Amino acid sequence: MVYKGSHIHMIIGTHGEKLENIMRDMKKHTSTALRQAIEQYPAESRRKWMLWMMKRAGSKNSHNADFQLWRQDNPPIELFNPSILHQKLDYIHYNPVVAGIVEKPEDYLYSSARDYCGLPGLIEIILVDPLHYDRA
Repeated sequence: MVYKGSHIHMIIGTHGEKLENIMRDMKKHTSTALRQAIEQYPAESRRKWMLWMMKRAGSKNSHNADFQLWRQDNPPIELFNPSILHQKLDYIHYNPVVAGIVEKPEDYLYSSARDYCGLPGLIEIILVDPLHYDRA
């Protein structure tokens, strides 16, 4: 997973549950939790602006009651073979490098690239079969 300010890339798996249901529940939980955190943390300098943005986005979408954090038009992509999985994982890990945020994927605190390099990550992940970052 990589957080880059305006978006998140994730690779998630399921053992039978529909991916659409997982994404729906994840979006609902995180948007509610983030909204509550913003509302309850008065020291956040962008607090009013962020709440206004979420309320404005929600008012433009009939699927929401009064706020929106996540885009509606980002359907999951099935990673149907190991080659595609590794391609997407590589893209995710190198995203902050390409953006100029860090020099190496494992230097980005919010990336699972750290876990693949034996460094501690922020959240527990399940590694997909071992990858090696031997790039210069």
